[in-house]
Amino acid sequence: MKILQLCKKFPYPLKDGETIAVTYLSRALAELGCEITLLCMNTSKHHTDVANIPDDYDHYKDIHFVDIDNAITPMGAFSNLFRKESYHVSRFISSEFKEAIVELLKKEHFDVIQLETLYLAPYVELIREHSDAIITMRAHNVEHEIWERITKNTTFFPKKLYLNYLTKKLKKFELENLNAYDYLIAVTKKDLKTFKDLGYKNGAIASPIGIETKSYKLQPKVHKNESFSLCFIGSLDWRPNTEGLDWFLQEVWPSMHIKFPHLKLHIAGRNTPYNIMSLRMPNVIVHGEVDSAIEFLGQHSALVVPLFSGSGMRVKILEGMALGNVVITTRLGLEGIDAKHEKEVLIADTPEQFIECVEKCAESPEFVKQISENAKDFVADTYDNIDNAKELLDTYKELMIKYA
Repeated sequence: MKILQLCKKFPYPLKDGETIAVTYLSRALAELGCEITLLCMNTSKHHTDVANIPDDYDHYKDIHFVDIDNAITPMGAFSNLFRKESYHVSRFISSEFKEAIVELLKKEHFDVIQLETLYLAPYVELIREHSDAIITMRAHNVEHEIWERITKNTTFFPKKLYLNYLTKKLKKFELENLNAYDYLIAVTKKDLKTFKDLGYKNGAIASPIGIETKSYKLQPKVHKNESFSLCFIGSLDWRPNTEGLDWFLQEVWPSMHIKFPHLKLHIAGRNTPYNIMSLRMPNVIVHGEVDSAIEFLGQHSALVVPLFSGSGMRVKILEGMALGNVVITTRLGLEGIDAKHEKEVLIADTPEQFIECVEKCAESPEFVKQISENAKDFVADTYDNIDNAKELLDTYKELMIKYA
C-alpha cells in the first residue's frame, strides 16, 4: 500500500507529541509493509536542519519538504481582524506547498493520502483535482476545543476578546471542512464522539496514538541523593503547557515546598521562554531543551502534567508511564487515556490534591513501585504503535475495496 503523509511541520526531532505521533505511526506502517512518502512543511517556528537527520530515520521511501515562514506577526494578527479566514489556518496556506503537492501527485500514484491535523484541510480540493487516492484526516485534536479552553482560562479581557474572535473563526473552518475528507481518524473516542455530534457523517475510527514501547526500557531512578523527585517536560511554545506550568509554579509549588523542603522540581522543554529560564524559585531547576526526553524522565520519580486546556492525547503522559514514572495530572490532562486514579496514574485538579498525591508517594515507596509497574504494563498492553497501526491498516484495506 502506497501512503502519502502530509504534515504541517517536519516530524523530527521527536520533541513534542505531534512529531512523536507522526513518526511512530509512519514507522509502524512501514514495518507492516506499507510504502510511506512524506511531504511536509518545514516551518520557521519549528525548523529542522534536514541535513542532520540521523541515518536510522529511514522508514520513509521519500521525504519532500517545503520551507515556510509561518511566524505570528503583529501585522498579520491585526490584518486578520478584517478577513474572513482563520488566522490559525491561513498561516499554513502556501503556494509553494501547493506546487509541491501537484508535482508529487503528477509523478506518483498513492492509495491513501493521510493529512496530519486540520491545518492540511485547505489542500483537500487541490488533492482531489490531481489524485483519486482515499483522503483521510488524522485529527490529533478537536482544534477549536483547545482554543475555547484557552480563551476560557484567559483573564486579561482584551486578550480574551481577541482569542474568542480567533477561536470562532477556527471553529467555523473546522465545521465547514468536517466532511471534506473520505475518512476520519480521531485519536480518542471522546474526540470521535465530539466530531460526530458536530455533524461528521463519513466513515471514522478512534485510533489512539501509539508509542514504540520497546524504546522505553530505561528504569526510573531517583535523582542524585533524592528519595523522590518531580519533573515537568513539554513544548513551552505551546500555550496549554505554559499555562499549566505557570499555574503549578504559582499556585502549587510554594505550599508544596513548605511541606516538602527537600523536594526538587526539574523543568525541561523545547523553546523554553526567557521568563522560565530565568526563574528563581526554591528547589526549581530549569534545564531548557534536553537532548533526550527518555533520559530526562528516567532520572525522576514522578511527572507532573498540570493541564487545563488542550484536546486529544498527551503523548508525554504515555512516555512517562512507559518509563514507570508516577504521572500526576489533571482530569483534562488524562483525557483520551483510560488509566485509573491510584492504579496507573494519580489525578489532581487543585493545589491541595497535587500536594496530597506527592505526600502519598513520598511516604510510601511501595505505592510508587506499584503504580510504576501498573503504568508500564498499561501502556504496553494498550498503546503499542504496531498494534494500533495494524488496526488502521486493516481499515485502509477495507476502504480500498470499498472505493475500488
